[in-house]
Amino acid sequence: MHENHEDLSKRTRTRSWRRAGITASAAAAGLALVTGLAACSSSSGATPAAGGTASGSTSTASGTGASAVAAALQQPTTLTVWAWAPQTAAIVKAFEAKYPKVKVDLVNAGTGSAEYTKLETAIKAGSGAPDVAQIEYYALPQFALQGALADLSADGLGSAQSQFSTAVWDSVNVNGKLVGLPQDTGPMALFYNKTVFDKYGLTVPTTWAQYAADAAKLHAANAKEYIGNDTGDPGFVTSMIWAAGGDPYTVSGAKDVTINLQDAGAKKFATLWSPLITKNLLAPITSWSTQWYTGLANGSIASLVTGGWMGVDLETGVPSGKGDWRVAPLPEWTSGTAATSENGGSADSVLASSKNQLAAAGFLQFMNTGPGEQISANSGDFPSSNTMLNSASFLNQAPAYFGGQKINQVLSQAASQVLPGWSYLPFQVYANSIFPDTVGQAYTGKSSLDAGLQAWQQQSASYGNQQGFSVSS
Repeated sequence: MHENHEDLSKRTRTRSWRRAGITASAAAAGLALVTGLAACSSSSGATPAAGGTASGSTSTASGTGASAVAAALQQPTTLTVWAWAPQTAAIVKAFEAKYPKVKVDLVNAGTGSAEYTKLETAIKAGSGAPDVAQIEYYALPQFALQGALADLSADGLGSAQSQFSTAVWDSVNVNGKLVGLPQDTGPMALFYNKTVFDKYGLTVPTTWAQYAADAAKLHAANAKEYIGNDTGDPGFVTSMIWAAGGDPYTVSGAKDVTINLQDAGAKKFATLWSPLITKNLLAPITSWSTQWYTGLANGSIASLVTGGWMGVDLETGVPSGKGDWRVAPLPEWTSGTAATSENGGSADSVLASSKNQLAAAGFLQFMNTGPGEQISANSGDFPSSNTMLNSASFLNQAPAYFGGQKINQVLSQAASQVLPGWSYLPFQVYANSIFPDTVGQAYTGKSSLDAGLQAWQQQSASYGNQQGFSVSS
């Protein structure tokens, strides 16, 4: 999912994986990645690649299931793990302490398209691929449909289903295979500056109509202040369409794809958002830029429609906002009908080429359904499992930054209201890379938002057909 913002957030922890967008500067990398994914197949016979090596027998040779995974963790093994999340280092340390015969070589191969290009290159070369890779939900289909990711249900990891919401579990199931375990999520909510809202007598919007009215009222009162910012981001747009009940991408089997960015959800979004753009009611500031942080600090950007992970980013990136900010549910499209979507999140997958699939599966269990969960939560990561989301320790946190509001109660509720059934394209990285030249034109006044969505649909479909998919639109 996301732009690479490490340079903007070195003072805190990198959050770049949270947003399912890709910048224009990353387009070339996205193109290189997807070109390598051209002829996808539903078979699991990926080209053998050299993942981690075991000093004893390989962990794939001793059967399958929970008992085989447990046995593999008692064998001398080295796992190579590609992950960017900072808390992974602490998880690895705890894992190695519990399973001293398994050594983990943790590699930060980059985020977003930087990692995915390296991963695809290794897969094609037949060497250099890791045993485990952290992959954002939007990119999973690209690797899963070419058979590059192991089906974890064979190792008994399907039993974890009850620990996650339907929507989250949908994200790691591709074409009938369990291709990862969820690590984190980003249920959409409204983060707003209460001080600014109170100053201008704005209501906290419960519907999108109220949100639009607040946007107009605020900007009329002070032309230098805006309810939000937007210069065009594919992850935000798809999340909004998803929350509006849209289903623009459907995938059947490995090659049959339908793209419809003119469906009811897309129309709802375009109808709402187009006037906000044309009437200059949104700050023309790119998220994660220095100007964006300044706007959040001085109140000229009064709210954010984004994933639940934003709480930590505000605390660390905008410390002067302590006491000003609050969290509310995502505004509703129809009053009385609560629904939301995800904006960000990633899973951890075992490469089909790994020689240590059982031990790798055990590492995933430890990290995402075992002790690693608490380590992630302690680091401020937004949890994906129901156990963590519903725990008293999580729900009762009352951060002073948010005026003592128990914001996780709002965010946990949002996580339970994410609409299930969403799909990404098996070439979503490429589709996101062309967003600036299609939908992005609406933000520069060169097209309407609706026309931009149509262009995005047409160019994505054309590319998919060129790559051997059967795309209808």
